[in-house]
Formats: sequence, structure tokens, C-alpha cells
Amino acid sequence: MRRRTPWKACARRRGAGWVEFDVKLTADGVPIVFHDDKLDRTTNGKGEVVAATYERIRVLDAGSWFGPVFAGARVPTLEETLRLVLAEGLGANIEIKPCPGREAETAERVVAEVLRHWPAKRPPPLISSFKPACLAVAKTRAPQLPRGLLLYEDGIPTWKQDARKQACATVHCSEHNMSAAWAAEIRGAGYGLAAYTVNDSPRARQLKDIGVQCIITDAPDRIRAAL
Repeated sequence: MRRRTPWKACARRRGAGWVEFDVKLTADGVPIVFHDDKLDRTTNGKGEVVAATYERIRVLDAGSWFGPVFAGARVPTLEETLRLVLAEGLGANIEIKPCPGREAETAERVVAEVLRHWPAKRPPPLISSFKPACLAVAKTRAPQLPRGLLLYEDGIPTWKQDARKQACATVHCSEHNMSAAWAAEIRGAGYGLAAYTVNDSPRARQLKDIGVQCIITDAPDRIRAAL
């Protein structure tokens, strides 16, 4: 029997209303839910994702690194993940996280899968990315899908220009450098504000108090209770 992927059994149980996940492409163009550019850290495979076909990736153990209870979990495709999210009644923050040089191709495939599988009657998922080029594709192919610009810990000097050009609804920042002034600047520019990755309850309360509207966390039950 195929094991469930790690977050399937616990996202709803732990009080999450939305799930955030990263998508990149296999060598043969299959959109998969995967964070790293390499297979080594989170699977029993080796090498670059960009060089591995889906047939190779689909048999890897992607759960044992996280804990024995997750042993045998497989790397899900985006299609499988979207079907599960919909079945569980969850919202989705889909981060387009391309391997280097595959920005446009990855965004094209992600948007196509979302348009194919996400019902028009459901509130749309958020399409987010660190890469403005990915958001540009999403804006062109599916302008009705809201977009979120992700910023690294030190931000980027062109964030206002990038967010405005891609007509973003939200800006997502690392919690490490989030300050009241930075939050006020983003909110004042008219964007929704998310902070990642917040697993400390007192910090979550601080962020809420300065205007952060969305907390991205690995511990939704604990953070939800704290807020």
C-alpha cells in the first residue's frame, strides 16, 4: 500500500487552512512537489532534480529523512497534490521554485496544471515565487490567479518595482528581518503581508502585532493557539 505523503495526514488535523509547497520540474518536464535542487538531502536518491526523470524520482523514499513514521513516502506530482488539497478542503500557496534556467518552463507547467485541475468555483490558489520571471508567466497565462512575491532575508532593492510590475497581491518576507517599519512599508504600498517560516509562538504574536497578516509555519496548531 502506498504511504501518504508527510503532510497529508496532519495538515488538516493540526488546524491548517492552507498549505504551502514548492514545485519544480523533473528532467522530462513533470511538475513535482519538491524543495531542493538536489535529491540528496530529502530522498535516498542522488544528483540534480533537473537531471532526473519522473520515473526515477517516483520510486525514491522521500520520508525517512524526516522520521521513521514517514518512511516510504514518495515525491508527489503537482497533480496529485492539487487533488489532495481540494479533497481536504484546503487552500494552497503554490511556490514556483524552478531549477536554475527553467523559470519560464516551470511556471508554464505549474499554471497549466492549476488551470486544468482547480475548480473555478473554489477560491483560487496563490501563486508565489522568488523569481519575478515566474510571476510574469503566471500573470500572462492566468491573470485571475493572485500572485505573491517572495523576498529573501535581506530583501531586494527592486521589490516595489517587481511587485507592481507583476500586479502582486502579497509580499512574503523572512521573519528574521521583519520589523514594524518594514511591515508598515509593505502594507502601506497596498500589499498583503506574509512572513515565513515562523515556529516560535512569541515571535508569531509580535509579527501579528506589527501587521503581518499571514504566518507560514511548520507548527500550525501551536501558532494558531498562540494567536
